[in-house]
Amino acid sequence: MAGLNKLVASYEEALEGLTDNMTVMVGGFGLCGIPEGLIAQMVKNGAKGLTAISNNAGVDDFGLGLLLKSRQISTMIASYVGENATFEQQMLSGELNVILTPQGTLAEKIRAGGAGIPAFFTATGYGTPVAEGKETREINGRHYVLEPALTADFALVRAWKADTMGNLVFRKTAANFNPMMATAGKITVVEAEHIVEPGELDPDHIHTPGIYVDRLIQGTFEKRIEQRTVKSK
Repeated sequence: MAGLNKLVASYEEALEGLTDNMTVMVGGFGLCGIPEGLIAQMVKNGAKGLTAISNNAGVDDFGLGLLLKSRQISTMIASYVGENATFEQQMLSGELNVILTPQGTLAEKIRAGGAGIPAFFTATGYGTPVAEGKETREINGRHYVLEPALTADFALVRAWKADTMGNLVFRKTAANFNPMMATAGKITVVEAEHIVEPGELDPDHIHTPGIYVDRLIQGTFEKRIEQRTVKSK
């Protein structure tokens, strides 16, 4: 990178330094807003023993499902995992360590990690297996669970628009988990649909400031639809 220019020329450069046994956050929800090209590059990279933090695990042949298929993920921290048969098989066989986390708690654990907050109390999960082994406390007559924050070695983020300084704009539901993950990675890599010059983005519309972004690459996206629903005639 030259100065404040975060743009890199290749996916290999974008994921330089990603090695075995690292923790990786991957933005998006389902197949919406996922960094498709960066995930594909992780498969080519071949790093093993990864801990993946993502709301879900993609589908069998796309998204994080590709990394499960190649058995590069050893631990999955996720919320919704119902669309992936490979995930189910590996979890039930004990091959994949799974830490299921309530969706709102997962979002807040990532946000807290990015904000430098080491842990927080939440009522969600109290009295369930989610709370096993964790500190609990009664506050004002209600029981809470202490949840540790989450950070990662790499945060892989998908943006709609970015300028070369790394300022980001997300579009509608494709923003799911991306803005908070951008703040919680030691190295944050962004794959953007559109990249413009500094000054072309309206400052009032920027969701993530470029200070959080380390690398930026122009992506090309297949944009699969996970569940196609059409109106009956």
